[in-house]
Amino acid sequence: MSTRGAPDYRRTVPIATPELTPGPFLHARALVRPVDPAVGLEGEAHHCRLTKPRGALGRIEDLGCRLSAIAGSVPPPVPSPAAVGIFAGDHGVVEAGVTPWPQEVTAQMVANFVGGGAAINVIARQVGASVTVVDVGVAADLADVDGIEHHNVVRGTANLAEAPALTFTQLGDALDVGALVATQLVAGGAALLVTGEMGIGNTTPSAAIIAALLGVPAANVTGRGTGIDDEMLHHKIDVIDTAVSRLGTDPHVLTVLAAVGGAEIVALVGFITGGAAAGVPVVIDGVIAGAALLAASQLCPDVVGYCFAGHRSTEPGASAVLDRLGLTPILDLGMRLGEGSGACLAVPVLEAAARVMQEMATFDSAGVVEKA
Repeated sequence: MSTRGAPDYRRTVPIATPELTPGPFLHARALVRPVDPAVGLEGEAHHCRLTKPRGALGRIEDLGCRLSAIAGSVPPPVPSPAAVGIFAGDHGVVEAGVTPWPQEVTAQMVANFVGGGAAINVIARQVGASVTVVDVGVAADLADVDGIEHHNVVRGTANLAEAPALTFTQLGDALDVGALVATQLVAGGAALLVTGEMGIGNTTPSAAIIAALLGVPAANVTGRGTGIDDEMLHHKIDVIDTAVSRLGTDPHVLTVLAAVGGAEIVALVGFITGGAAAGVPVVIDGVIAGAALLAASQLCPDVVGYCFAGHRSTEPGASAVLDRLGLTPILDLGMRLGEGSGACLAVPVLEAAARVMQEMATFDSAGVVEKA
């Protein structure tokens, strides 16, 4: 892609630190409590009594102990049913030429989700998860589309290459949407939440959030997204570096989200926090959800204890986030689709981890002699 004659993306735009007004997000954040590590240790002791060599189930044992720490009980309840929350939003940075896909695809994919024809629909049906689609920032007017949650706070963000993507009001509203949806899904019976998203161009703001919050060059955390060529990738990195440079050193997380974040990414911050506040496990998908988790962890560090990395996305920013937060992905399948697809595939593994602790016999109950 040629960038000759392109607009100058280096002009400075003053950016302040936003203040949030009381709403579902701040309410949820106040309710988040640390998971109980003592219960996790009780889970380890329980595993030692099960009819198997110690550690023989590998990370399945670790996952079960983490589920125990979240639930505060040994064995933990099976985290079922699962609910996928797909937040959709558009991005003005598409105008800067960071993706070959047209913005209209976002609205078209929302219709595909509603019709049950996307990859996440197929996988969710396989694992028995519900799918809730939320318009939080789609540029097209979807008011007449049935089957989605209508919570639009902005008809597509501003171009982060030229100006802050979101106003502070839009930022707060998107956080509230995510927290509200999480609360409603858990109130409706969900025992586990899965992060999903849709937004053409959203790997650009995701990489910008990760670069800004980790304090690393964009090149370290920017990938090819939908499969862009080398020239477009270099341009994408330049756009991100320029946007992040406007933030100065050590910017506040809310400042970063307002400056470069998409509405769907910000809503995922609220969604993750809302799930933690409700005391249920939250399975994180790829780089977009990873950027949201990184931001959520700075606003409320205790949320990380409730989160599982569903898979390792091939996007470099995803691994950077997991490494920083100390999360090991459950699956590594070379995926980079988004939508919640990789995270949803990990749901049966978490369910199995809980069932092993619930249903497997102990040495005493089975009359099996332990090793000397």
